[in-house]
Amino acid sequence: MTFDRSIKIAPSILSADFANFGAEIRAIEAQGADWVHVDVMDGHFVPNLTFGPPAVAAFRPHVKTVMDVHLMIAPVDPYIEAFARAGADIITAHVEAGPHIHRTLQAIRAAGCKAGVSLNPGTPVEAIENVIDIVDLVLVMSVNPGFGGQSFIESQVEKVARVRQLVGDRPVHIEVDGGITPVTAPKVVAAGADVLVAGSAVFKGGSVDRPEIYGANIRAIREAAEAARRG
Repeated sequence: MTFDRSIKIAPSILSADFANFGAEIRAIEAQGADWVHVDVMDGHFVPNLTFGPPAVAAFRPHVKTVMDVHLMIAPVDPYIEAFARAGADIITAHVEAGPHIHRTLQAIRAAGCKAGVSLNPGTPVEAIENVIDIVDLVLVMSVNPGFGGQSFIESQVEKVARVRQLVGDRPVHIEVDGGITPVTAPKVVAAGADVLVAGSAVFKGGSVDRPEIYGANIRAIREAAEAARRG
């Protein structure tokens, strides 16, 4: 992965057809997805259960772009190696999920993956100041993690701007996850985000038999985001 700040759309396969993941991943990539976002939830750190390492390993052969694995689990450290072996390109852990985020990020990098750190809506940017030099990505949650389809929390736009200021000229992606649509994408991009996670906004109305709808949805988000950057 070479670093650049171009707008990247990362559809969340939590919104895909669970009986057809391989075809869904191939469809979104063919229709313009830059990354594939995998939401891992444990029913403990967040109120939902999704994928474990075997599922991620099953997705891997279908992902030709970047597999962006977001661990909403606690504890995180015992599972890093398994998700790395499963084929994650990026592993993102939550600063709130354990007492030693610096150790967690070191472990992700030692496992051969890019290291991301995530902030819940109620967590201040200051929580990551002392690890900003060992991360490759900062993920700002613009909904409370656990479920897809939630409404965007407007206060997180200012948080994205503060993360962008903290990042400065470091090669660190700023990703936003939650309620991203053609309406909200321009707000977070104008504040400094370059990676946009979208679930229902990408998959709504489409299917593996009608993948062109995925393409139209991805283009609508990208065009709105790029217009905000130009504007």
